[in-house]
Amino acid sequence: MIAALIVILVLVLFLPFFAPLVERNLEVFLFIMGWVAAIAGGVLDKPLIIKALEDPVKITIAVFIAGLLFRWLEKPLEKIISAINRVMPFSLLAALIVIILGLLSSVVTAIISALILVVIVSVLRLDRKSETQLVVYSCFSIGLGAALTPIGEPLSTLAISKLNEDFFYLIRLIGPEVISAILIFGILAAVVIKPESSELGLQSAHNRESYVDIVLRTVKIYLFVMGLTLLGAGFEPLINRFLLDSSPFILYWINMISAVLDNATLAAAEISSKMANRTVQAILLGLLISGGMLVPGNIPNIISAGKLRITSREWARFGLPIGLVAMAVYFVVILLV
Repeated sequence: MIAALIVILVLVLFLPFFAPLVERNLEVFLFIMGWVAAIAGGVLDKPLIIKALEDPVKITIAVFIAGLLFRWLEKPLEKIISAINRVMPFSLLAALIVIILGLLSSVVTAIISALILVVIVSVLRLDRKSETQLVVYSCFSIGLGAALTPIGEPLSTLAISKLNEDFFYLIRLIGPEVISAILIFGILAAVVIKPESSELGLQSAHNRESYVDIVLRTVKIYLFVMGLTLLGAGFEPLINRFLLDSSPFILYWINMISAVLDNATLAAAEISSKMANRTVQAILLGLLISGGMLVPGNIPNIISAGKLRITSREWARFGLPIGLVAMAVYFVVILLV
């Protein structure tokens, strides 16, 4: 059984990198692999199936409603951003963009926050370097903020499900660290970014979403979270054998691989209800912070980089140094608290 689960884990983590078909259909792939892992782990039963059907409901509804609202309010949003940009100093505007999107992502989901970011950057018309920096800071913030509630992103939905905790558990567990990080990223954006007006900034490939697009994304999110729930249950024997007694500090640094691998998938493979709160906190912070370093690390990164045509090299130039410093700072925080 353990050998079969290790093979499944390797396939889940690395096949999306080497098989374009899997990468394009990641949600369906993880849905299938979730069933396979649950069967291989010997945990597939009626209660698990019911749980897997119920877990995605809240985030799926949130994604659908937020998607509709974004479609209806996109044009007014563009006008508001344009008006604010004319009267507000950029340093203050940059800080507000990073902070508000980070906090908002826990309510409207990371996906919608990333789409709002694309609209904002498209309206600002700054030089490419400044816009790229703003996107990177914002995506760090969105990725962190979305984890505060189970409707923000799949990782938080899965964590709440696996730990059998209430809606506000993650706010209590990592809220102070996440909110302080969002504020710091906002301040850094205000201080570091020195913009110049330009017509040669990031060229958005953003097109207004159709209702079919919104429904398809909603279905994919449902399958994605359902698959993660099954994966998490299936991987429990691996977690109990290899990770349960591991130092939270080691797990924190190991999770830097979240920079290149989906953090929700890693959470499914690592988190257990038998872990102490400190271990869960270290796992989550390691995943969330490092998830902003490179394009594949998080959903907001992938959406923003894809629609604004930011290359992986451009992202890494800003994301890696920021992420490494943040990892070091919060490692000290974890040690001291």
